[in-house]
Amino acid sequence: MALVTSTEMFKKAYEGGYAVGAFNVNNMEIVQGITEAAREEKAPLILQVSKGARAYANHTYLVKLVEAAVIECPEIPIVLHLDHGPDFETCKSCIDGGFTSVMIDGSSHSFEDNIALTRKVVEYAHAHGVVVEGELGTLAGVEDDVKVSAADSSYTRPEEVEEFVEKTGVDSLAIAIGTSHGAYKFTPEQCTRNEKGILVPPPLRFDILEEVSRRLPGFPIVLHGSSSVPQNFVKMINENGGKMPDAVGIPEEQLRKAASMSVCKINIDSDLRLAMTGTIREFFVQHPDKFDPREYLKPARANIKEMVRHKIVDVLGCNGKA
Repeated sequence: MALVTSTEMFKKAYEGGYAVGAFNVNNMEIVQGITEAAREEKAPLILQVSKGARAYANHTYLVKLVEAAVIECPEIPIVLHLDHGPDFETCKSCIDGGFTSVMIDGSSHSFEDNIALTRKVVEYAHAHGVVVEGELGTLAGVEDDVKVSAADSSYTRPEEVEEFVEKTGVDSLAIAIGTSHGAYKFTPEQCTRNEKGILVPPPLRFDILEEVSRRLPGFPIVLHGSSSVPQNFVKMINENGGKMPDAVGIPEEQLRKAASMSVCKINIDSDLRLAMTGTIREFFVQHPDKFDPREYLKPARANIKEMVRHKIVDVLGCNGKA
Protein backbone atom coordinates (compact mmCIF):
# COMPACT_ATOMS: atom_id res chain seq x y z
CA MET A 1 0.00 0.00 0.00
CA ALA A 2 1.32 3.43 -0.93
CA LEU A 3 1.14 6.46 1.35
CA VAL A 4 -2.45 7.69 1.64
CA THR A 5 -4.22 10.91 2.59
CA SER A 6 -6.28 11.14 5.76
CA THR A 7 -9.63 11.69 4.00
CA GLU A 8 -11.03 8.17 4.24
CA MET A 9 -9.19 7.59 7.52
CA PHE A 10 -10.97 10.53 9.18
CA LYS A 11 -14.35 9.63 7.73
CA LYS A 12 -14.16 6.18 9.32
CA ALA A 13 -12.84 7.62 12.60
CA TYR A 14 -15.66 10.16 12.87
CA GLU A 15 -18.32 7.55 12.20
CA GLY A 16 -16.65 5.00 14.46
CA GLY A 17 -16.07 7.23 17.48
CA TYR A 18 -12.30 6.84 17.62
CA ALA A 19 -9.23 8.90 16.73
CA VAL A 20 -6.13 8.20 14.67
CA GLY A 21 -2.79 8.67 16.37
CA ALA A 22 -0.44 11.23 14.85
CA PHE A 23 3.07 10.51 16.11
CA ASN A 24 6.04 12.80 15.55
CA VAL A 25 9.10 11.04 14.15
CA ASN A 26 12.76 12.05 14.14
CA ASN A 27 14.78 8.86 13.62
CA MET A 28 14.67 5.22 12.57
CA GLU A 29 13.99 3.72 16.00
CA ILE A 30 10.98 5.95 16.63
CA VAL A 31 9.54 5.13 13.20
CA GLN A 32 10.07 1.41 13.79
CA GLY A 33 8.54 1.38 17.27
CA ILE A 34 5.44 3.25 16.14
CA THR A 35 4.81 1.27 12.97
CA GLU A 36 5.45 -2.14 14.54
CA ALA A 37 2.81 -1.40 17.18
CA ALA A 38 0.33 -0.13 14.58
CA ARG A 39 0.90 -3.16 12.37
CA GLU A 40 0.33 -5.62 15.22
CA GLU A 41 -2.78 -3.76 16.38
CA LYS A 42 -4.04 -3.28 12.80
CA ALA A 43 -4.38 0.47 13.31
CA PRO A 44 -4.32 3.34 10.80
CA LEU A 45 -1.40 5.67 11.35
CA ILE A 46 -0.21 9.22 10.80
CA LEU A 47 3.54 9.81 10.93
CA GLN A 48 4.29 13.49 11.47
CA VAL A 49 7.38 15.50 10.66
CA SER A 50 7.90 18.97 12.11
CA LYS A 51 10.03 21.81 10.79
CA GLY A 52 12.51 20.99 13.53
CA ALA A 53 12.64 17.32 12.55
CA ARG A 54 13.34 18.26 8.94
CA ALA A 55 16.18 20.50 10.08
CA TYR A 56 17.57 17.73 12.31
CA ALA A 57 17.26 14.64 10.14
CA ASN A 58 16.88 16.06 6.60
CA HIS A 59 13.68 15.88 4.54
CA THR A 60 14.93 13.08 2.29
CA TYR A 61 16.03 10.80 5.12
CA LEU A 62 12.68 11.18 6.89
CA VAL A 63 10.63 10.53 3.76
CA LYS A 64 12.66 7.43 2.97
CA LEU A 65 12.26 6.13 6.53
CA VAL A 66 8.49 6.49 6.23
CA GLU A 67 8.53 4.88 2.77
CA ALA A 68 10.44 1.97 4.31
CA ALA A 69 7.71 1.67 6.95
CA VAL A 70 5.09 1.50 4.20
CA ILE A 71 7.00 -1.36 2.57
CA GLU A 72 7.37 -3.21 5.88
CA CYS A 73 3.73 -2.64 6.91
CA PRO A 74 1.72 -2.91 3.68
CA GLU A 75 -1.45 -3.93 5.51
CA ILE A 76 -1.99 -0.62 7.34
CA PRO A 77 -2.73 2.83 5.86
CA ILE A 78 -0.04 5.41 6.63
CA VAL A 79 -0.19 9.18 6.15
CA LEU A 80 2.97 11.33 5.98
CA HIS A 81 2.04 14.69 7.50
CA LEU A 82 3.81 18.02 8.04
CA ASP A 83 3.20 19.18 11.60
CA HIS A 84 2.94 22.94 12.24
CA GLY A 85 4.00 24.16 8.82
CA PRO A 86 4.98 27.79 9.50
CA ASP A 87 4.59 29.21 5.99
CA PHE A 88 3.57 28.50 2.41
CA GLU A 89 7.12 27.71 1.30
CA THR A 90 7.57 24.93 3.88
CA CYS A 91 4.21 23.42 2.99
CA LYS A 92 5.00 23.59 -0.73
CA SER A 93 8.35 21.89 -0.17
CA CYS A 94 6.67 19.02 1.64
CA ILE A 95 3.87 18.72 -0.91
CA ASP A 96 6.42 18.60 -3.73
CA GLY A 97 8.59 16.21 -1.68
CA GLY A 98 6.16 13.34 -1.17
CA PHE A 99 4.01 14.28 1.84
CA THR A 100 0.32 13.35 1.59
CA SER A 101 -0.88 15.84 4.22
CA VAL A 102 0.31 19.20 5.54
CA MET A 103 -0.65 21.51 8.35
CA ILE A 104 -0.42 25.23 7.86
CA ASP A 105 -0.33 26.90 11.25
CA GLY A 106 -1.58 30.45 10.79
CA SER A 107 -2.87 30.71 14.34
CA SER A 108 -0.40 33.47 15.24
CA HIS A 109 -1.85 35.71 12.51
CA SER A 110 -5.06 37.69 12.51
CA PHE A 111 -8.21 35.80 11.59
CA GLU A 112 -8.23 37.36 8.11
CA ASP A 113 -4.53 36.68 7.46
CA ASN A 114 -4.90 33.13 8.74
CA ILE A 115 -7.68 32.55 6.22
CA ALA A 116 -5.64 34.02 3.36
CA LEU A 117 -2.52 31.97 4.17
CA THR A 118 -4.47 28.75 4.74
CA ARG A 119 -6.46 29.19 1.52
CA LYS A 120 -3.21 29.66 -0.45
CA VAL A 121 -1.81 26.39 0.92
CA VAL A 122 -5.11 24.57 0.32
CA GLU A 123 -5.26 25.64 -3.32
CA TYR A 124 -1.74 24.38 -4.00
CA ALA A 125 -2.14 21.19 -1.96
CA HIS A 126 -5.47 20.16 -3.48
CA ALA A 127 -4.08 20.69 -6.95
CA HIS A 128 -1.44 18.09 -6.05
CA GLY A 129 -3.73 15.58 -4.32
CA VAL A 130 -2.63 16.54 -0.78
CA VAL A 131 -4.93 17.35 2.16
CA VAL A 132 -4.56 20.29 4.55
CA GLU A 133 -5.07 20.85 8.26
CA GLY A 134 -5.62 24.39 9.51
CA GLU A 135 -5.66 25.80 13.03
CA LEU A 136 -7.84 28.23 14.97
CA GLY A 137 -6.86 29.16 18.51
CA THR A 138 -3.35 29.09 19.96
CA LEU A 139 -1.89 26.44 22.26
CA ALA A 140 0.60 27.34 24.96
CA GLY A 141 3.85 25.46 25.45
CA VAL A 142 7.00 24.55 23.55
CA GLU A 143 7.33 22.02 20.73
CA ASP A 144 10.32 22.27 18.39
CA ASP A 145 10.05 25.76 16.87
CA VAL A 146 6.58 26.42 18.29
CA LYS A 147 6.88 28.53 21.45
CA VAL A 148 3.80 30.20 22.93
CA SER A 149 3.51 31.60 26.44
CA ALA A 150 0.44 30.87 28.56
CA ALA A 151 -0.44 34.57 28.37
CA ASP A 152 -0.46 34.47 24.55
CA SER A 153 -2.51 31.28 24.24
CA SER A 154 -6.19 31.46 23.35
CA TYR A 155 -9.13 29.10 23.08
CA THR A 156 -10.77 28.55 19.71
CA ARG A 157 -13.79 30.78 19.17
CA PRO A 158 -16.60 28.48 17.93
CA GLU A 159 -18.34 31.36 16.17
CA GLU A 160 -15.37 31.60 13.76
CA VAL A 161 -15.04 27.98 12.66
CA GLU A 162 -17.75 27.89 9.98
CA GLU A 163 -16.41 30.95 8.17
CA PHE A 164 -12.84 29.68 8.44
CA VAL A 165 -13.60 26.24 7.01
CA GLU A 166 -15.82 27.62 4.25
CA LYS A 167 -13.36 30.29 3.10
CA THR A 168 -10.21 28.16 3.31
CA GLY A 169 -11.43 24.77 2.13
CA VAL A 170 -9.36 22.93 4.76
CA ASP A 171 -9.86 19.20 5.21
CA SER A 172 -9.49 19.17 9.01
CA LEU A 173 -9.25 21.75 11.77
CA ALA A 174 -7.00 21.88 14.84
CA ILE A 175 -8.67 23.65 17.75
CA ALA A 176 -7.53 24.84 21.19
CA ILE A 177 -9.58 23.50 24.11
CA GLY A 178 -6.92 23.44 26.83
CA THR A 179 -4.23 21.08 25.56
CA SER A 180 -0.66 22.38 25.50
CA HIS A 181 2.65 21.59 23.81
CA GLY A 182 5.62 19.90 25.42
CA ALA A 183 6.21 17.95 28.64
CA TYR A 184 5.62 21.02 30.84
CA LYS A 185 2.10 21.75 29.68
CA PHE A 186 0.92 23.55 32.80
CA THR A 187 2.47 25.51 35.64
CA PRO A 188 1.88 24.24 39.20
CA GLU A 189 -0.30 27.30 39.73
CA GLN A 190 -2.64 26.15 36.95
CA CYS A 191 -3.07 22.73 38.54
CA THR A 192 -4.46 21.24 41.72
CA ARG A 193 -2.83 18.44 43.71
CA ASN A 194 -4.59 15.17 44.53
CA GLU A 195 -4.32 13.28 47.81
CA LYS A 196 -0.96 11.84 46.72
CA GLY A 197 0.43 15.29 45.98
CA ILE A 198 0.41 14.71 42.21
CA LEU A 199 -0.40 17.67 39.97
CA VAL A 200 -3.79 17.47 38.26
CA PRO A 201 -4.19 19.77 35.21
CA PRO A 202 -7.32 21.80 34.51
CA PRO A 203 -9.97 19.88 32.52
CA LEU A 204 -10.31 20.28 28.79
CA ARG A 205 -13.01 22.63 27.50
CA PHE A 206 -15.42 20.06 26.12
CA ASP A 207 -18.05 22.77 25.85
CA ILE A 208 -15.97 24.38 23.10
CA LEU A 209 -15.50 21.04 21.34
CA GLU A 210 -19.21 20.34 21.51
CA GLU A 211 -20.10 23.75 20.05
CA VAL A 212 -17.52 23.38 17.26
CA SER A 213 -18.93 19.93 16.47
CA ARG A 214 -22.45 21.33 16.36
CA ARG A 215 -21.40 24.02 13.92
CA LEU A 216 -19.31 21.63 11.78
CA PRO A 217 -21.24 18.34 11.75
CA GLY A 218 -19.20 15.48 10.33
CA PHE A 219 -16.06 17.58 10.06
CA PRO A 220 -12.79 16.11 11.45
CA ILE A 221 -11.30 17.96 14.42
CA VAL A 222 -7.67 17.70 15.55
CA LEU A 223 -6.07 18.04 18.99
CA HIS A 224 -2.46 19.13 19.30
CA GLY A 225 -0.44 19.10 22.53
CA SER A 226 -2.08 15.86 23.64
CA SER A 227 0.78 13.92 25.17
CA SER A 228 -0.13 12.49 28.57
CA VAL A 229 3.47 12.72 29.90
CA PRO A 230 3.53 9.21 31.49
CA GLN A 231 4.75 9.53 35.05
CA ASN A 232 6.56 6.19 34.94
CA PHE A 233 8.97 7.61 32.37
CA VAL A 234 9.25 10.95 34.15
CA LYS A 235 10.19 8.98 37.28
CA MET A 236 12.66 6.87 35.29
CA ILE A 237 14.36 10.02 34.02
CA ASN A 238 14.49 11.64 37.45
CA GLU A 239 15.84 8.49 39.11
CA ASN A 240 18.64 8.24 36.58
CA GLY A 241 20.15 11.70 36.64
CA GLY A 242 17.41 13.77 35.05
CA LYS A 243 15.61 16.80 36.44
CA MET A 244 11.99 17.07 35.33
CA PRO A 245 9.98 18.43 38.25
CA ASP A 246 6.26 19.08 37.77
CA ALA A 247 6.07 17.58 34.25
CA VAL A 248 2.39 16.81 33.71
CA GLY A 249 0.26 16.01 30.67
CA ILE A 250 -3.33 15.58 29.49
CA PRO A 251 -5.23 12.83 31.35
CA GLU A 252 -5.80 9.92 29.02
CA GLU A 253 -9.47 9.53 29.97
CA GLN A 254 -10.10 13.05 28.67
CA LEU A 255 -8.37 12.22 25.39
CA ARG A 256 -10.48 9.07 25.07
CA LYS A 257 -13.62 11.16 25.57
CA ALA A 258 -12.48 13.60 22.85
CA ALA A 259 -11.79 10.66 20.52
CA SER A 260 -15.35 9.43 21.01
CA MET A 261 -16.66 12.79 19.82
CA SER A 262 -15.57 14.66 16.68
CA VAL A 263 -11.80 14.51 17.28
CA CYS A 264 -10.37 12.29 14.54
CA LYS A 265 -6.64 13.00 15.03
CA ILE A 266 -4.71 13.25 18.29
CA ASN A 267 -1.08 14.39 18.21
CA ILE A 268 1.44 12.61 20.43
CA ASP A 269 5.05 13.76 20.65
CA SER A 270 6.55 14.27 24.11
CA ASP A 271 5.53 10.79 25.32
CA LEU A 272 7.79 9.21 22.70
CA ARG A 273 10.74 11.37 23.71
CA LEU A 274 10.20 10.62 27.39
CA ALA A 275 10.12 6.88 26.72
CA MET A 276 13.32 7.02 24.69
CA THR A 277 15.19 9.32 27.07
CA GLY A 278 14.13 7.47 30.22
CA THR A 279 15.10 4.11 28.79
CA ILE A 280 18.51 5.30 27.62
CA ARG A 281 19.27 7.04 30.94
CA GLU A 282 18.39 3.90 32.87
CA PHE A 283 20.43 1.72 30.52
CA PHE A 284 23.59 3.73 31.05
CA VAL A 285 23.19 3.74 34.83
CA GLN A 286 22.78 -0.04 34.78
CA HIS A 287 25.44 -0.62 32.10
CA PRO A 288 28.08 2.12 32.43
CA ASP A 289 30.56 0.12 30.36
CA LYS A 290 28.35 -0.06 27.24
CA PHE A 291 28.88 2.19 24.24
CA ASP A 292 27.21 0.49 21.25
CA PRO A 293 24.16 2.57 20.20
CA ARG A 294 22.37 -0.58 19.12
CA GLU A 295 22.41 -1.88 22.69
CA TYR A 296 20.63 1.13 24.22
CA LEU A 297 18.44 2.06 21.27
CA LYS A 298 16.93 -1.42 21.09
CA PRO A 299 15.20 -1.25 24.52
CA ALA A 300 14.25 2.38 23.81
CA ARG A 301 12.54 1.26 20.62
CA ALA A 302 10.77 -1.53 22.50
CA ASN A 303 9.39 0.90 25.10
CA ILE A 304 8.18 3.25 22.38
CA LYS A 305 6.41 0.34 20.73
CA GLU A 306 4.61 -0.65 23.94
CA MET A 307 3.63 2.94 24.65
CA VAL A 308 2.18 3.37 21.16
CA ARG A 309 0.32 0.07 21.51
CA HIS A 310 -1.25 1.36 24.73
CA LYS A 311 -2.24 4.65 23.06
CA ILE A 312 -3.79 2.84 20.09
CA VAL A 313 -5.86 0.47 22.19
CA ASP A 314 -6.71 2.37 25.38
CA VAL A 315 -6.70 6.03 24.37
CA LEU A 316 -7.39 6.31 20.65
CA GLY A 317 -9.56 3.21 20.27
CA CYS A 318 -8.33 2.69 16.70
CA ASN A 319 -7.04 -0.88 17.01
CA GLY A 320 -8.49 -3.17 14.36
CA LYS A 321 -9.55 -0.18 12.22
CA ALA A 322 -6.89 -0.42 9.48
